[in-house]
Formats: sequence, C-alpha cells, structure tokens
Amino acid sequence: MDDKRCLCLRKDDGRLDVYYDYRAISKVLNKDTLRKRAPGLWKYKELLPVNDEKKIVTLGEGGTPLLRSKRLAEKWGAKNLYLKDETRSPTGSFKDRAMTVGVSKALEFGIKTAATASSGNAAAALAAYSARGGLDCYAFVLDIAPMEKIAQLLLLGAKVLAVKGIEKGEDPTVKMLRMVVEKYGWYPCPSFGPFNPYQVEGPKTISYEIIEQMNWAVPDWVLLSTGASCLLAGIWKGFRDFQALGLIDRIPKLAAVQSDGNAPLVRAYQEKKGPFEIKAWEHPNTVAGGLSDPFPWDGDIGLRAIRESGGTAISVPDKDILEVQSALASHEGIFGEPSGVTSLAGFKRLLEMGVIKRDDAVVVPITGTGLKDPGTVLKMFRGAPQIEADMNEFESAIAEYYNLSIT
Repeated sequence: MDDKRCLCLRKDDGRLDVYYDYRAISKVLNKDTLRKRAPGLWKYKELLPVNDEKKIVTLGEGGTPLLRSKRLAEKWGAKNLYLKDETRSPTGSFKDRAMTVGVSKALEFGIKTAATASSGNAAAALAAYSARGGLDCYAFVLDIAPMEKIAQLLLLGAKVLAVKGIEKGEDPTVKMLRMVVEKYGWYPCPSFGPFNPYQVEGPKTISYEIIEQMNWAVPDWVLLSTGASCLLAGIWKGFRDFQALGLIDRIPKLAAVQSDGNAPLVRAYQEKKGPFEIKAWEHPNTVAGGLSDPFPWDGDIGLRAIRESGGTAISVPDKDILEVQSALASHEGIFGEPSGVTSLAGFKRLLEMGVIKRDDAVVVPITGTGLKDPGTVLKMFRGAPQIEADMNEFESAIAEYYNLSIT
C-alpha cells in the first residue's frame, strides 16, 4: 500500500465505509499539486480507493464544466447560479464517476463478473466500464426503464433483464441482485453504498471540482437530484475530505430534491426520522425515472449530510420538472433528462420560498443527458411540421405550429 495514504474499512451499523489518512495525504496533495494536474476524476487518486494504478479503467470521466447561468438565472431572479454539467460524461451521466472506481476496484480484486440493480444510468455506466475492462456485466433494470437506456446497455454488451414489480413498494432489481450475488458470487456494483463501498467514492470528486472551479470558494448551497441518495452521500464525503485536508473551512448547505411521486428521503427528513427509520415509498410514479428507487439505500448518510450541513429536503411535482427541463434547454443550451434536472426544479421552488436567498452562491449538478429519455420530451411537442421546399409553406408552418410571424 502506498505510504502516502492509508485505506481502511470499518463496518458501522451494517455499512462499510472507506477512511483515509489525511495527514499522510496532505503531504502530497495540496492546491499547487492539484493545479498542475490535468482535469479528470483520477487527478484525485490519493482520495480514491484503488491502490494499483495499472488496474484503473477510465473513459476520460470527470473534469466536467461548471457554467455560470446567465439567462435562466436572470429569468428567475437569481444572481449566482452555477450549473455543473454532468451530461458531458462518457455515457451521459454522473454515474460514470462511480463506475470507473467500482470497475477498477473489481479488476484489482481479480473479478470476472459484475452485476447491478439500476433504473438505467448506473447500469449503462457499469456496462461501458466493464466492456473496457473485460468484465462480464449483468444488469437488472426496472421494466419501466426507457428503451433508449436499454438499447445503450445492449450495445455495450451487458446481459439486460427488465424486472417487474416496482408497483409493490420494493425495488425488484435489488431483490434480483441479492439473489444472483448469493448464488453465483458475482461482484455487486450498483450505485449505492451498502452493496459496494468503493464506487460511492467516485461521485465525491464532483465536490472537489466545484471547489477548484470556484477558485477555492465554498458555495452557499449545492442542490442534488436524489433517488438512492448515492450522489448526496458522495458529495457530502467530498466536501468533508477537502475540509479535513484544510483546503476549505466549511461545507455548503446540501439540499436533496425528489419527485412528489417518489420521495422517501424527503418524507423521512420532514418527519424528523432517524437514519434507520426511513420507509420505502409505496407506489413510485414519476417522470424522473432515474430517481424511482423506492428505498434510498444511502439515505442514512443522506439524512446526516442534510442535517449536519444545515441544508434541507424538498419534493417537486412532475409538472415543475418538465417545465424546468424545457427552460434549461431553451435558456442555457443544456439538454438534461427529467432525473437530471429535478434538482434545478427544487432550486426554483426554494428560491421562491425564500429558503435560498437571491444572492446566494448555488451549484446545481445536471446529472444526466436528455438523450437518455427523448420519449418524454417528444410528449411535450406535436412533432415537427413537414413542408415542401416552399417559402409560403414555411411561413404558414411557422405561424401555425410556433405562433410566430416572420417579417
């Protein structure tokens, strides 16, 4: 093991967590060394749980841009809104950060077969990194997953199975994952911590990048689309890492945002439940399919992250999610899927409520590309009018379909 860091695992209330020797790491990792390294997730290798760098499997993940919102912020009356654009990740979502770590660790262990339970994005990421690393990949997805996500999985070589039963108030994909891991001994690599402590370390690099991209300033708020709470857990751990290293002096307020149609973590927060009192959502039903986990597997850490950071949790209706998806695309040029923009809908709501002040510095990761679920977008439109190559038909179509008059 590298003498510049120490990796430990401690079982605490059923969860395995990764701990680092910050004193040793601080001797080699500081603002100057980070400034000299190329952008990307593995520039933070000392804070990631892979010891053998030769086993790292990468597709160039990380280093996504932090864009200051202009037109959308002006529309909503916000002064300091920043968008962390994770749609530019290799497979189109932030889950690539989790799976580059999860698959790299699998190779370090000598694993041959990986399995996951997913609403789609984590499975796609695992399939891609498994293909690059030479692992067999089995993916259990919900039967409501968009065909676009399933097509991506199949092309990447995963053995995909769509599992029924989400309406029963439990996650049938997790049930299948448990069974195959027990029977075949496969490596479980979903994007939540209780089944694999390594991959949850990947998303925390978003926090590192936010701090660097803001020139070492700490934002007032970070808002996160939340399903299983893996992103919330990772982001919190990332800020805590940098605080432990003395690179920042505080942690921003963290806000979890869920859909009204599936909000188990928000309900637990609002009812002041403890981390082991969270109940599964009875009948998940939301346009944000990537957030349809009935039970937030990392909810224990999620609640702690919200409360210790002084943040909050809120749910929003599907109507708001779709409106914000459209506004983000038309005002900022970012095409996010409903799951990826749920956090932005939460920002708008909290801004209107006065919980977030208009001059607060706020970062909102857009966690997944709209190309994951174009079917939802098409339902909002009538399609494109068909015309002959004729100016009269052009002007008529513009007037009829778009209610515009060109002069």
